[in-house]
Amino acid sequence: MSKLPKVTGRDMRGVMAYPPTPALPGAERVDATDTVDLAETERMVRTLIADGVDAIALNGTLGECATLTLDEWKSFAACVAETVKSVAPDFPVFIGTTTLNTRDTVSRMRYLADLGITGTLLGRPMWGFMVGPVMERFYRDVAEAVPELAIVVYDNTAAFGGVIPRSVYRTLVELPQVVAVKYAGGASVGFRYHNDMAHTGTHFPLMPIETDWLPAWEMYGEDLVGMAWSSTTACGPAPVLALRDALRGGRIDDAKWLTERLRWAHEPFLVGQDFMEFSKYNVPLEKIRVNEAGYIHVGKCRPPYTEDLVPEQHVRGTLDHIARYQQVVKEVADRLGRTHTVKE
Repeated sequence: MSKLPKVTGRDMRGVMAYPPTPALPGAERVDATDTVDLAETERMVRTLIADGVDAIALNGTLGECATLTLDEWKSFAACVAETVKSVAPDFPVFIGTTTLNTRDTVSRMRYLADLGITGTLLGRPMWGFMVGPVMERFYRDVAEAVPELAIVVYDNTAAFGGVIPRSVYRTLVELPQVVAVKYAGGASVGFRYHNDMAHTGTHFPLMPIETDWLPAWEMYGEDLVGMAWSSTTACGPAPVLALRDALRGGRIDDAKWLTERLRWAHEPFLVGQDFMEFSKYNVPLEKIRVNEAGYIHVGKCRPPYTEDLVPEQHVRGTLDHIARYQQVVKEVADRLGRTHTVKE
């Protein structure tokens, strides 16, 4: 290979934010076109970088990769690339290119490489169940086709029909393009996580969600779990960044307090109660909570995953969750001196 990514797995440290794709009014309509709010996209990226996140991943589930048209996806990616170039050219950004087949994914990856984007957040085709050897060939094929693009493997057991087998992790460590894995929320710091990490070691982090970061850090250390992923950062990143700083500074008492407060804030949210039920409504529930928090204005969901069909009890739990999270933001500011930006 003549080209390699700008980052390696050992470079991946800190908090990777997972914000939504902002939508213009009317995005929920079936006949809507050009639904991406590019002005808010630019503000979102600038704000997250200014507030201190260490990387940004876009166009996963919350990023509505599945419901953007190709033209919308391209305009969004171009806006992100232009914004990052003007603010912090070396800032690591990963944009989703998951499709139903290898050729479409490669085409999108080449588009990102031409834009100068760091890498891609990449799940796997899910129309048919992918067994281990098929996964291995898929990731080898895309890495060889666009060798200069880094890959954050998107491990979502609900979306992609099962876990990544350990045999596949042995293949992923052989690919210099693979720099991290977004590990399935709720599954980290258990037997599967431990056994998968036995194969990946320090090649790249198996990123836990922020509420599992402390126990993973205490068990394995920064060299193995130096980065966590967080969609909650789209609701204001201050508590998550405070947790990062506490871990890095060896302030374990602060890290324990922050983890407890983050978990308390998440108690009413469906994701921690019933992940499979959450996976049925994850896109609208995430957009509801981000809009309620006010840090980013992300608009309505694009069809078919729209807010109007979400059960009311799930909406109430989401709003309760954000009320708690905003209380935690204030507690963190009072105790540790962190603030966050709120949209005017």
